Amino acid sequence: MKKVILSTISFLCIGLFAQAQTSSNTDTKIDLTGRPADHFMIQFGSDAWTNRPDSIKTSGMGRHFNMYFMYDKPFKKNPKYSFAFGAGIGSSNIYFDNRTNVNLKTNGNILPFQRVDSASNFFAKQKLTTIYFQAPVELRYYSNPANPGKSWKLAAGVKLGTLLKAYSKSKDYQTASGASIYGKSHVEKQQNTRFFNATDLSVTGRVGYGIYSLNMGYQFNGVLRDGFGPVMNKLSIGLAISGL
Repeated sequence: MKKVILSTISFLCIGLFAQAQTSSNTDTKIDLTGRPADHFMIQFGSDAWTNRPDSIKTSGMGRHFNMYFMYDKPFKKNPKYSFAFGAGIGSSNIYFDNRTNVNLKTNGNILPFQRVDSASNFFAKQKLTTIYFQAPVELRYYSNPANPGKSWKLAAGVKLGTLLKAYSKSKDYQTASGASIYGKSHVEKQQNTRFFNATDLSVTGRVGYGIYSLNMGYQFNGVLRDGFGPVMNKLSIGLAISGL
């Protein structure tokens, strides 16, 4: 899946830049008077950590939810292409099986993903959340730039982010036999940013029609800081809604 997404993003980048460089001036006749800019973009979908060792047991499908305010500036020589940039918040949630304990309170410099044996108490649900302030940049293509709501769209770009918050959330502490100790609504949280990469460097790609598009992304500089745990990268795929 990682190779497919990276290949798709690379193809979008090469195709968009090549077409922008070879475009003619005939598109300057396109009337953009009534064109709305993509001022607001929402992204949601699944996240996964690539190169994750077998000792880290995740559960179900990770999730992301991102919101950005964007400014879209069409090229003068060819309005089918535009340069977009903006800022917003990106969040990622990774879920773990009930026998994996993510200990953010450890005093060591390696983030432990501890396995709980079958005779010990455990949390029924656990997740790890990271929140970044992000600045996305995109090169975009519109098949119908005068009416983006009825246009095929392609976009390739990058995101630069800075870490705002990282925390774990564990719910429903149970005995080894599965009986709730404090009740199913019991929640424990741990917050610590020092294990995680302070900077998010991601390549992105989108393809779709109208306000909807398939969104892809790959954080290539690693989820954890160098030396603070295994080298893992975040892989994202989901739905984007833009043009609001």
